[in-house]
Amino acid sequence: MAVKEDNVEQGISAMISREAELTPVKIVEELDKYIIGQQAAKRSVAVAIRNRWRRLQLDQQLQKEVGPKNILMIGPTGVGKTEIARRLAQMVKAPFIKVEATKYTEIGYHGRDVDAIIRDLLELSIRMVRGEYAEKIKDQVDHQVEERLIDSLLPGRHGEAAEDDEARQRHERTRGKLREQLRAGGLEDKLVEVVVEEKAIPMGVMTPMGFDQMDEEFQGMFEKLLPSRTQTKKIPLHEARKIIRAQQLEAMLDREKVTLEAIRRTENTGLVFIDEIDKVCGPESAHGPDVSRQGVQRDLLPIVEGCAVTTRHGTVRTDHILFIGAGAFSRSKPSDLMPELQGRFPIRVELKELSKADFVRILQEPENALTKQQKALLATEGVDIDFKPKAIDAMALIAYQVNQSAQNIGARRLYTIMEKLLEEVSFDAPKFKGKKIVIDEKYVKSHLEELAKDEDLSKFIL
Repeated sequence: MAVKEDNVEQGISAMISREAELTPVKIVEELDKYIIGQQAAKRSVAVAIRNRWRRLQLDQQLQKEVGPKNILMIGPTGVGKTEIARRLAQMVKAPFIKVEATKYTEIGYHGRDVDAIIRDLLELSIRMVRGEYAEKIKDQVDHQVEERLIDSLLPGRHGEAAEDDEARQRHERTRGKLREQLRAGGLEDKLVEVVVEEKAIPMGVMTPMGFDQMDEEFQGMFEKLLPSRTQTKKIPLHEARKIIRAQQLEAMLDREKVTLEAIRRTENTGLVFIDEIDKVCGPESAHGPDVSRQGVQRDLLPIVEGCAVTTRHGTVRTDHILFIGAGAFSRSKPSDLMPELQGRFPIRVELKELSKADFVRILQEPENALTKQQKALLATEGVDIDFKPKAIDAMALIAYQVNQSAQNIGARRLYTIMEKLLEEVSFDAPKFKGKKIVIDEKYVKSHLEELAKDEDLSKFIL
């Protein structure tokens, strides 16, 4: 059984309808729930996403002419660059991949080529589409899995004509009892026979990076050339259910239509976040680690401006994929990028360093605030943690001061401070079960202040 054609065709239109409700104001409001400040960056990405929806409302001829407004985020580490892009992708349910520019080298040097970015993005998109369609046919799959498990538990008569009506009815009653026991969870440890398909692994052709990271086309060629083997195994029913569900899902999904939908989604709604793009800046050098910087930029250029990338699933055009570049640019500046590449990131936005007031807000306002996380974690041990406002203020001050005196790592400093502050409580949590622990200003100073004052020690611990 294959997924219906119209189900596959609904993929892009469903995404368009989701984005239609996400006006720039709503996008910023959603981002505000998790990221403090950086309003300029939020507004820029919100407009970029809205423009993508606007493009899809145009006629097809004009759609081809309207390109994405790629963004270059400039700011120190830990101020929210990656988080903005990740939350944005989650919001619009778009294929999203984060890569580091330093992973890639120009053709001819050891390292990954930039085409791998698009291949990885497509693989992620395929998994997303498969997951969505698997959810749509979940009930059908579960029914088929149940029938196959019953067949394994009661072999012999399935598919054969019963000798008479009485034997057929007796067989159906037995199946009904097994079905009830199966749904009640009473047969989970019973051994059943399952046919498992094992793919042959080529020996003697391994590259230094491993078979899973070989060239996509090379890997696909071996998968087709080497036949798979089937083996009958006797395993517990709860393990067999997972294997049969995977087999049944593979049989019911139309792989070709899923792939086509994933390619369309990648081309129209894909989002690539290129971090550390400032590390491939700078003048061209003929020696040392800088030898391929200009080459990486030259290889990135066609991907960003729009080209066709060949993958084992088909050709993907990058003309309308949204690229967000990010970097601290502490030792370089955006103008050090190749002029052609600069022109492909027309929107520049600078993210500001975090102040003490920002740290106070980060500790308590976002939906995933660290104080909320720690309260929830320790509540599982029956420990009630109460963070007083002055304690939060003291933690924020220490984080800000350490960032100024040592390496500035932005909001990530709060993770280290929080773990150090609650180290004793977390370790001895079972002893504090049923108790309330108040974290006040005195508690914070007694655990962190002396450490923060010792600049040499704080560099290693905080």
